[in-house]
Amino acid sequence: MVALVKTAAATDDRFTVAGKSFSSRLLVGTGKYKDFEETRRAIEASGAEIVTVAVRRVNLTDPSAPQLQDYIDPKKYTYLPNTAGCYTADDAIRTLRLAREAGGWNLVKLEVLGDQKTLYPDVVETLKAAEVLLKDGFDVMAYTSDDPLVAKKLEDMGCCAIMPLGAPIGSGLGLQNKLNIKFIVDQSNVPVLVDAGVGTASDATVAMELGCDAVLMNTAIAEAKDPVLMARAMKLAIESGRMAYLAGRMPRRAYASASSPLTGIVE
Repeated sequence: MVALVKTAAATDDRFTVAGKSFSSRLLVGTGKYKDFEETRRAIEASGAEIVTVAVRRVNLTDPSAPQLQDYIDPKKYTYLPNTAGCYTADDAIRTLRLAREAGGWNLVKLEVLGDQKTLYPDVVETLKAAEVLLKDGFDVMAYTSDDPLVAKKLEDMGCCAIMPLGAPIGSGLGLQNKLNIKFIVDQSNVPVLVDAGVGTASDATVAMELGCDAVLMNTAIAEAKDPVLMARAMKLAIESGRMAYLAGRMPRRAYASASSPLTGIVE
């Protein structure tokens, strides 16, 4: 039996955002599951420590109906309120102010969408909302397009993490523009998380191999035939991709390179 030897780099490697440190680099959403019990089981299997909560869609305040907190303990998990469903800066700002008032949450995910067909981010409204929220003292993780120039503007404004899409929300198409994601990773001094578009475990691994600090996903797990098993697969995919990135891949070559040395060959 071969023992798995873990290097110090792999075992001590943690994900830090807004001054908080986490052992898992997988962030998961809490929507689209058939019920809260399945949500609980999938999140537990994923190993995630940060869960996103669509403030406008998930019951957090009405005790007469099932509440997410009854299944996902906010003392165990870090809740990340998001502005899913917001199409203007004003709506996003209002939503997150209400979230902070209701739960005291300061670390938030800003998401301002441009249209209902593509759910593509409206970067102009995102920049407007980020400016106000940062002045209000929020720690803003900003969902955005894969445009490196927009990503840099959000970082320079003070956002604590940049979250470029891999593909449209809920599409499962995987990373459509790996080059732009790599540009964003290389230029950023804050965490970069691929957010949206992941469909299966290999997509998550690719994101981590590019050097992303983490991956956020929801639909890829919630709409799998077996969400709990897929959550486990995603956990392993994130870990594998991160270790591969830390290990440093072999160089790409145009031609073959013999695996065995040529010196010392008996003629």
